[in-house]
Amino acid sequence: MTTTTTTPARAINLRIRDDTRALIDRAAKARGKSRSEFMIDSARRAAEEALLDQTLVRVDQESYQRFVKVLDRPPGGKGFARLMKAQKPWAK
Repeated sequence: MTTTTTTPARAINLRIRDDTRALIDRAAKARGKSRSEFMIDSARRAAEEALLDQTLVRVDQESYQRFVKVLDRPPGGKGFARLMKAQKPWAK
């Protein structure tokens, strides 16, 4: 979904290390976006998540206990060990 706005765009200047810029460029290319589009989308998503993390969620005691039980389970399952050994794409 795209929205149009009459609010003018304003520049933001950032200083980043070369390796970080190269990583962002690779990710942007993988998504078929320009560096600016990728950074704006990523920053917007991070801002929304930061604000959503501040949201209070209320549940009954039974639901909370089920939730905690799931969180306390050690990670595992089919493919977990393979996943943990796989080379991370950003570490290339």
